[in-house]
Amino acid sequence: MLRYTIKRLLSLAISLAVASLVIFAVIEVAPGDPASFMLGLNAQPETLAALRAELGLDAPRVERYLAWVGGMLSGDLGTSYTYRTPVSDMVAQRLWVSVPLALYALVLSTLIGFLAGVFAAVRRGAVGDTLVMGATQLGVAIPPFWFAMMLVLVFAINLRWFAAGGFAGWEDGFWPAMRSLTLPAIALAISQAAILARVMRSSLLDVLGQDYMRTARAKGLSPRQALWRHGLRNALIPVLTIVGLQFSFLIAGTIIIEQVFYLPGLGRLIFQSISARDLIVVESVVMLIVFAVIVINFLVDIAYAAVDPRLRTRT
Repeated sequence: MLRYTIKRLLSLAISLAVASLVIFAVIEVAPGDPASFMLGLNAQPETLAALRAELGLDAPRVERYLAWVGGMLSGDLGTSYTYRTPVSDMVAQRLWVSVPLALYALVLSTLIGFLAGVFAAVRRGAVGDTLVMGATQLGVAIPPFWFAMMLVLVFAINLRWFAAGGFAGWEDGFWPAMRSLTLPAIALAISQAAILARVMRSSLLDVLGQDYMRTARAKGLSPRQALWRHGLRNALIPVLTIVGLQFSFLIAGTIIIEQVFYLPGLGRLIFQSISARDLIVVESVVMLIVFAVIVINFLVDIAYAAVDPRLRTRT
């Protein structure tokens, strides 16, 4: 297990290093100069040069990259060009929207996917199974932002059950805040629930065909008792792996959904910073999201290896 963990840690470090290089390079080649954007078209060359020196934009790119990476390793994400405040403070404020949204969507996708997968597996070949599998095909094929717009059209504009956008704030109470996150969470959860339902159905069907399930039935257990006592427990192993990986996808998926619903989270912060050419904010926030995704995948690998020793022997 130690050897497996060390290999995964090495892979994590390499992935983070490559990700930081790619993020920095992509943002650096994007057109537009932050200093010129801040001062306008009629800025004097001397003023422009002074601002670039103040922001550190006149330094060589290699030096700027190393300073950026070194700052992140020490917990310093830099200072926003536009707001002149630490990026870490801006991120801390937005996390209280993005993380609850991702967790809310994860709970919804897990409940929907689990129940739909079990329902389809138990009714294999029946009308219910066909309907569930057809719905999951749509859920996988249609992007979350389309679901988001349809939810706004139906539940916000026509039925007026929810607000079309914005965030009530946690200071107004738990339920008003959760109400603001409900439609965005549903939009995020639908596609992930569809994937989870298909995995759950496939895993459960594989378990139901095993010899020990027939033995359980031969000992007098009813189909429902055999399913809940033996079938689900063994079918959940690959499903739990998918659930862990889905959380990282949901964190990344909040970038688009927050823009649709005007939520003041990390995703909207990225869009605002791109518009303002606030490069340090874009680089740091995107890197944090990539870091979260890679670390979550690493933890899922370690947890799965702890449950299934065969993975440790293969590497």
